[in-house]
Amino acid sequence: EETMLESGDLIFVRDHTEMGQAIQASTGNYSHVAIFLDGKFYHATVEGGVLAQSSEDFFETEKVYDLYRYAAIDHEEVKKRAENLLGSPYNASFYPDGVGYYCSQFIAELLPIFETIPMKFGDDEQQISDFWRDYYKELGLAVPLNQPGTNPSQLAQSPRLQFKERYTDDYNY
Repeated sequence: EETMLESGDLIFVRDHTEMGQAIQASTGNYSHVAIFLDGKFYHATVEGGVLAQSSEDFFETEKVYDLYRYAAIDHEEVKKRAENLLGSPYNASFYPDGVGYYCSQFIAELLPIFETIPMKFGDDEQQISDFWRDYYKELGLAVPLNQPGTNPSQLAQSPRLQFKERYTDDYNY
């Protein structure tokens, strides 16, 4: 059966990379979020900053994709904002005033309907997991624990979004 990916859909991703697992351990179900606008997926990526990709480039095997809808989206306005931010760098520090955008920060910039929340970097054992300790040591920065931020799982829980469906396609198996 054909999935109806509609322009304006938000795509939330789960994955098994080390970074993905660390984000999911600290924050919940998802490690990434993108928005689908007029046939392209706009998102902030570690590798390329803010970019627009075709579905061939966006979807990867071994990842889970859940579609959510924001019914009140102003499509033109959001597309204009997304286009304006193309090429922005990735905010690898996750600091609120860091240059560029991380994935949920980019979506929150396009759709100003989400609150910020105190950022978490823990796992089951520690308030700051070994992954994040090492990550920030490499950046030469303090972990921004409890600084205001967003994360994909938090966005997905917004009462303004409706879960649509899990997106499955032949190449996801």
